[in-house]
Amino acid sequence: MISHFLKLEWKQFYRAASFGKSIGLKILIGFFALYFVVMFLLMGIGAYFGLKEMYPTQDPFVVVNSFLLYAVIGDLIFRFLMQKLPLMNVQPLLTLNIKKSTIVHYILIKSAASFFNIMSLFFYIPFAIVLIKEGYDVEGVLGWLFFMILLIQIVNYLNFLINKNNSAFGFLLVLLIGGFLVQYYQIFNLPAYVGKWFYYIYENPIYATIAILVLMFLYRLNFKQLLGLFYLDEVVSKKVKQVNASDLSWTDKLGDVAPFIKNDLRLMWRNKRTKSSVWMLIMALLYGLIFYPNPIYADKESFFIFIGVFSTGAFLINFGQFIPAWDSGYFNMLMSQNFKYERYLKSKFTLMTISVIVLFLLGIPYVYFGWKILVVHFAAMIYNIGVNTYVLLLGGSFNRKKIDLDQKAAFNYQGTGAVQWLIGIPLMAFPMALFALINWWVSFEIATLTIAALGFIGLAFHKVFMKLITKRYIATKYKMIHAFNQNN
Repeated sequence: MISHFLKLEWKQFYRAASFGKSIGLKILIGFFALYFVVMFLLMGIGAYFGLKEMYPTQDPFVVVNSFLLYAVIGDLIFRFLMQKLPLMNVQPLLTLNIKKSTIVHYILIKSAASFFNIMSLFFYIPFAIVLIKEGYDVEGVLGWLFFMILLIQIVNYLNFLINKNNSAFGFLLVLLIGGFLVQYYQIFNLPAYVGKWFYYIYENPIYATIAILVLMFLYRLNFKQLLGLFYLDEVVSKKVKQVNASDLSWTDKLGDVAPFIKNDLRLMWRNKRTKSSVWMLIMALLYGLIFYPNPIYADKESFFIFIGVFSTGAFLINFGQFIPAWDSGYFNMLMSQNFKYERYLKSKFTLMTISVIVLFLLGIPYVYFGWKILVVHFAAMIYNIGVNTYVLLLGGSFNRKKIDLDQKAAFNYQGTGAVQWLIGIPLMAFPMALFALINWWVSFEIATLTIAALGFIGLAFHKVFMKLITKRYIATKYKMIHAFNQNN
């Protein structure tokens, strides 16, 4: 029966109407997957020797174990945002003489072989082989590796249980950030303490079997949860949900664009695709903590602009690159209303501008790592408002792919086309290259001033740019309507 399910999914894959249209994108995603596999493989092979050089007085295996707390929690957060249960189209199967338990078992087993689980193995397996070659106890290393493989699956099934629980996501973020802060300020070395337990598995491999019991327990919980949802009336019935409307009266102060901004805010909070993007803002805001505390990047000032543009423009990039595809589900109705197109685009510009300012203000504590970082973040904020907003609005006029808002954001390439890949050049690559060149040739101050000046020039010509962009949207209006009416 399992082989039959696999044949059905393969037929569904290559017989789909979108197969030919998205084959190029699938190849591109495949290259990215191959890139990550190679990177993890190289890390697994070189981690022992790299850590031995960085920490000559410590055992590299102990160092790796001390980082596993971050790795496991980070993996769970990453899965929460990006992974979804690999469901198949079960509705036609529910009327056939196939046990529901068989379908559920297939779905859960299939999830165990997802790319999220396989990718980590390209680090752990080579690392374990290096440990054995370096003289570590073979039984201990194999027991540790066996435990890590089971832990990957535990995280996989745990993610499906907490996937819709925002409180669990918040707890994971607090644990991750809290663990880093108490270690950074030398209050308590939580990662090292947890690392001792991982090392204990190496010293006593028999205890790795405890993970089997935990895995079986989580598998059983997932099985019962999914089995309770596999009923035909659950699939075909229309669910009526009560919507809790938020108080958005504060947007009325924004003038004639307020109705559009209210619509966008409701859209972001009520739909999976946009809600996942909002949660990703937290990770983008904390992105600088990966680099700024590290002494290696202390003198690499040209890298500050990349972090500044990304952290202050995280929402701008995530939201702006899919304008107006977010509204593709009701674009026909929207375009039939009696309003000026410029109002619609102005609302997008206003929303993106507000997000950039708010993220900059939230990122002010980065001044702790140096005044230069705050200055660069300010310049990046101005650049995002005065340049990148127009770039994204102009790029949106080329969007022709519809977006299903009920799907998650991460590793979901629906709505993604060549525009989204090419637009990264003016968004990120250009300011970084320009800043690095001027910083090397002239000075840090002039480089920062140049980036900010480009943003101020963009703001000075705001009306001119908005009129040109509006004309572009009006010229392609009916092409977008026709494209959004097509099934992806």
